[in-house]
Amino acid sequence: VQLVESGGGLVQPGGSLRLSCVASGFTFSSYIMSWYRQTPGKERELVASVSGPSGSTNYVDSVKGRFTISRDNAKNTVYLQMSSLKPEDTAVYYCKATWLASINYAYWGQGTQVTVSS
Repeated sequence: VQLVESGGGLVQPGGSLRLSCVASGFTFSSYIMSWYRQTPGKERELVASVSGPSGSTNYVDSVKGRFTISRDNAKNTVYLQMSSLKPEDTAVYYCKATWLASINYAYWGQGTQVTVSS
């Protein structure tokens, strides 16, 4: 099982980035895919999630209207389009896959750094 994130980097406030997470080793469509973020000294925070079958989405209030999560089951990939970025969005962003049948089965990626700074 592998989740590989990419797309992080340094961006100015107000800018945009698109994160990607490519999955392998499991049945991608049977998993809820999520993006979390974490800053030093703080707990990991759920940013957005997208279900497998219906594609329904959920977002933390602080990113609603700015971030969009999507998935391509044919490519085993989940995306996070981030726009109107703010310095407080700076964090390491992690991809997570959670099995629909049991939340006890979940996998994490290694994370990608997003820094929003002028």
